[in-house]
This record gives sequence, structure tokens and C-alpha cells, in this order.
Amino acid sequence: MKKLSPLLKSKIIKLIVLILLVSCQTESEKGDILDNPFSGPSPWPEIRKERIQKLLPQAMKAAEVDAWVIVCRENNNDPIAHHIGGENAGGTALFLFYLENDQVRSLAFSPIGEATALADLKIHDEVIPVERGNSAITDASEFILSKNFSKIAVNFSEENALADGLSYTQKLSLQKALGPQANRIVSADDLIYEWLAVKLPAEVEIMTKAAELTSQWQYEAYAEVVPGVSTDADIAKFLKKKMEEYGVADAWHPDQNPNVNSGPDRGHSHATDKVIMPGDVIQIDFGIRVWDMWVSDIQRFAYVLREGETQAPDSVQYYFESSIGGNRIALAAMKPGVLGYQVDKAQREWMAERGSEYVMWSTGHPVGYVAHDIGPNLGGGLLPDPSVRPSAVKPLKEGMLFAFDGFHAWKLPEGGTKTMSVEETAVVTKDGARYLIAPQEELILIK
Repeated sequence: MKKLSPLLKSKIIKLIVLILLVSCQTESEKGDILDNPFSGPSPWPEIRKERIQKLLPQAMKAAEVDAWVIVCRENNNDPIAHHIGGENAGGTALFLFYLENDQVRSLAFSPIGEATALADLKIHDEVIPVERGNSAITDASEFILSKNFSKIAVNFSEENALADGLSYTQKLSLQKALGPQANRIVSADDLIYEWLAVKLPAEVEIMTKAAELTSQWQYEAYAEVVPGVSTDADIAKFLKKKMEEYGVADAWHPDQNPNVNSGPDRGHSHATDKVIMPGDVIQIDFGIRVWDMWVSDIQRFAYVLREGETQAPDSVQYYFESSIGGNRIALAAMKPGVLGYQVDKAQREWMAERGSEYVMWSTGHPVGYVAHDIGPNLGGGLLPDPSVRPSAVKPLKEGMLFAFDGFHAWKLPEGGTKTMSVEETAVVTKDGARYLIAPQEELILIK
């Protein structure tokens, strides 16, 4: 082989250097993606184990049950399956949790084809293979009968969809297998409520990071608005693009996330092609789902300056200050032991003082695995008897998270109503409640 000429060597070296520079630039351009806090493997498997070990015993005691039976199956699974390790059930599987010396023990009666993989996850104390042709319900009933449990919770409920996963035929099979002890079956409604309504500190940290991105992207979206050109739908597209870049999903139905509205109130809605104009108050209601498990729900508000304006009119500023004032009052009312309607009532008194129009929405709702999660409803403050809404008379507990609004509504000259509803997320602590992230303090101004 002939030797390379000095000129050719020089060109090859320059080419190599150029390739390296382009490679480094590409990695730099990917920096935002690499810094994504949700790009790694999901922490759910370990968090799930911790939730079973730490939170399930107290939930079972609060619900006054000493055993819990969940029946899982392929293609039409129990809604709670992912929380107890039953998401990969092929044939019918039965999961049993029971209290023993103030701790929870768990047995999984699994079809033999899935038993090995389930045991590898180390979620349950024991995985018992169910031979082909046998019934997991029948096999498990022998053990259940031997334990002589007083109350056996199973997943049927008129109120809570997450606690209503047992099919009619499964319930009949379970009752037949338990025979004389079938009368000990009770609804798992209270148990699932107590368990899912409280989140671990690790989950609060995850939701904090999700809330940070949710709020940050809304500020970035507002910075892109060109009055007279941009539409509500353009803001929604910007936020959808952010979600795509970071690999996160919608916190609720994609058609209505985000809800962007620069006109009169539309309630829960999709973003339209309405052109954003000077003088508009813009609402973004937006949430993301991270690791396909936890969600955020944040609202941010902006005002589009008219020609010659350097700040919002006094009226709009008043509405905004009323909104964040109501939000702060709601936060101050959120303490362990306080009932949900009492938080709403505290804000309603502030709204009346500030001259707000009536707002139909509750002050807040639990947030966590879904946008409107299990837990106390922060509503019903104006009802003569709040107990007609059972979730509104539930007490707040340490570890619960709420997305909640500060409200001020007013009539628009052209008709309709506009509502400021700055929405934040807070976690209840032993001493009160704290925001997950810095709340909106100033109305965003768009020139």
C-alpha cells in the first residue's frame, strides 16, 4: 500500500476533527433530553413494594379489615392490578393480603405460566403456582378458610371505580369457594381509599419535579405568543411538542390537555383556533403523566397588554390578586383532620368578600395517579349539609396531595363569564400544607 501524501493526511485529520465536533454538538443539542428527570427507568417497582409494606397495614386497620382479596385476569383486569403486581396475569390469579402482627403478609396464587416471573419481582411473601386446569380461587380459598378471617375485603363498590374490579361471576365463584365464610366478605372501598389517598415522600418528590416542568413550560408557551397572530391552539401545540420531546404523556384526555382559553369560560374543554388579542386574559390548564404513573395539574394565567399599557388594568389586577388570595387561604386551611368542605368554605367566604361571581367548581381535588384522584373533595362549602357529598366530609391526612384553585369570576361586557383560577399543588404535612413548587405570584404580561 502506498504511503499517504502529507496533504491527504492533513485532510483526513481535519475530517476526523470535524466529525468529532459535530458529534459533540449533537450530544450538546440532546442536553435537554439528557437532563430530563423522567428519562431513566421508572422507580415504580420499588415504590410499589414500599407502599405495600408501609402504607397498606395502616390502611387495612383504618378500614377495619384483616384480609384483602384481589382477583386478576388477562385483558379485562382489575383496576388496582398495577398497584399489587397483578398487571401481567394470564389466567385468573388471586392475590391475598392479610394482617399478621401489625404487618401485611401477601400470597399470590398465580397460574403456573406466570408464577416464576411474578416471584422474580419479589413483591409478595410467597407466590404459589396454580397448576393448569386448577382454579386460583379454589386453591386460595383453602388457605383463606384456614385463617378464619373476620372481614375479607374484595373489590366491589357503588361509588369508587378503582374499588369495583371484581366481576359478577368472580364474586359468585369466590362466595361458593368460601362457603360458610362468604358472609365475611365486605367492600374494599374504604381500604382502597385509605391506601391510595396517601402518597410516600418519594412520590411527592416525583410529583414535585413533574409540577416544575408543567409550570415552566407554560411560562415558555406564553413567551411565544404573538397577539393578533397566535391562537389558543398554537399554545396547546407548543406544549404538546414539549411533552413529545420529554417523553411524557397526558394527565387526562389528550383532546382536552392542555385546555387553553383566551375567551369566556368554556369549562373543561379543548383549545380552539380563537386568535389571542390585546386585552385577553389567558388560561392554561395543563398536566403531564410521568413514568406512566404520576400526574401533575397546574394552571397559569396571563394578560395581553393593549397598546400603551405597561401593566394590567386595575380591574384585571384585582381579579388576579383575588384569585391568588383565595388560593393562599385554601392552603392555610389544609391541615390534618380538617374536612374537605371546610377548605372550600374558607375560600368561598373570601370570594364573597371580594365580590366574585359564583363558581361551580370545587376549590380542589386529590391528585396523584390520576388528575382527579382518590381522597377528600375540597368542595361543598356552600351546601347546607355537606354530608350529602360524602367525599367532602372526609378528613385530610398527612401525605395527601391536592390540586386546588384560587377563584375570582366576573361578567364580561360582551357576555359570558371569565374566571381566574390559578391552580397549585400542595402536600399535607403534620403541621399544615406546603406548595410543591413556587406558586404564581405575578400575572404574566404579554406585550
